[in-house]
Amino acid sequence: MPVLSRRRRLLVLTICCASMIVVVMDISIVNVALPAIRRDLRASGSDLQWTIDAYTLVLSSFLVLAGSTADRVGRRRIFQLGLAAFGLGSLLCGLAPSIGWLIAARALQAVGGTMLNPVAMAIVATTFPDSAERARAIGVFGATSGLALALGPILGGALVDGFGWPAIFWINVPIVAAAIVCTALFVPESRAVRARRFDPVGQILMILVLGSVVYVIIESTRLGWTSPVIIGLLALAVLGILGYESRRADPLLELRLFRSVPFSSAILMAIFALCAFGAFLFVTTQYLQDVRGMSALTAGLCLLPVGALVVMVSPRTGRLVGARGPRLPLVVAGSALTLGGGASLWLGPATPLPVMFAIFVLFGIFLGTVNPPITNTAVAGMPRSMAGVATSLASAGRQTGTTLGVAIAGTVLGSAVGRGTAFAGAEHGVWWLVLGLGAGILVLGVLSTGRWARGTATRAAALFEEVETGTAAMAA
Repeated sequence: MPVLSRRRRLLVLTICCASMIVVVMDISIVNVALPAIRRDLRASGSDLQWTIDAYTLVLSSFLVLAGSTADRVGRRRIFQLGLAAFGLGSLLCGLAPSIGWLIAARALQAVGGTMLNPVAMAIVATTFPDSAERARAIGVFGATSGLALALGPILGGALVDGFGWPAIFWINVPIVAAAIVCTALFVPESRAVRARRFDPVGQILMILVLGSVVYVIIESTRLGWTSPVIIGLLALAVLGILGYESRRADPLLELRLFRSVPFSSAILMAIFALCAFGAFLFVTTQYLQDVRGMSALTAGLCLLPVGALVVMVSPRTGRLVGARGPRLPLVVAGSALTLGGGASLWLGPATPLPVMFAIFVLFGIFLGTVNPPITNTAVAGMPRSMAGVATSLASAGRQTGTTLGVAIAGTVLGSAVGRGTAFAGAEHGVWWLVLGLGAGILVLGVLSTGRWARGTATRAAALFEEVETGTAAMAA
């Protein structure tokens, strides 16, 4: 790919960030509309979980395939195809006449999203050849993800109150149309130096793993945790990945990347962070409306401290990561999440608003400091030919975390969803989970940023550089 001018590089970054906003915001923007969807479409508690998780489950299942396919056939081409599919899915969501149709349309929407999130990150990584400039650009891109998650409930509340819940999907259509045109005009085509082969067996195994886990969590009250069908599928998928993928030259799930402690820790931290935030949004938006009796817009505005802190803190965090590394932001993020989870145990129907807002501030600090270092850590030290795979796995970790967060939170709440005081008592189990996830991020943030961890990243990158060198020599 030719070296672009600074102005052109920033324009490409803007287009990629715009695509990230609509994809990621559709995870959080729907949360504030759940009470309205429940009333209008007569949805059950598990229906609401699937409304969120049908989107995030498809995203996490196909992100790696989309990233490796884009590396092979062209990132701009896959990016444009993803924009078109996402726009069509959004339109169908707004027209859905029943909860079943809405869940199906959400899945279609997510198919397009799989071609946007990791591919956009790979485009950013290859557009900025200078390592310091690339770190800052990735920081901006990661901060955009956090900002979209945080501002989704605010925009969603305004749209639900003003135009009804379908408007939260229709708003994507003009944004996507503009992005398709701008991509054609300004984003150059790029591919990996060495194309990776399609791995259909690996893709099926990944769907089985993620789908089985989410299905058993959501349907555990009906099936039970020891369902032989679920246990059998999950065991087959895990053994298949370990046995089959490790022997392929070009596996969908590149297990050699996990030899890097920073990369492995980044994936775990992405799962922990988005699991905590997914649970936070799922519980809090319903707490504000069903327990405290707020409108959708008021509930969204109550989450303004989270969005405001992401806007203020994320860019500074990106610069800090580029200048001094990811350790300090990760320690701050883990500590804030741990405190936020612990403090949320005191939330109740009559909790004073200043106390509630102080708790939301902790979650804002967490979200503002966690995304840039995770994103940078996932791709740090990896050769550029692996950008699509590495960033896809990082994105899959985020979406998997969000999926699990909603699934677990909904299961913990159970029949208390929409029941006011009962809901306020049931949510304590979710906050204990959030507290534990924050402690996990704190430990991994320290572990993954030491000298030993950096050494494992160097050795892992060398494995892929050897493959690249060998391939180039054969071609010559």
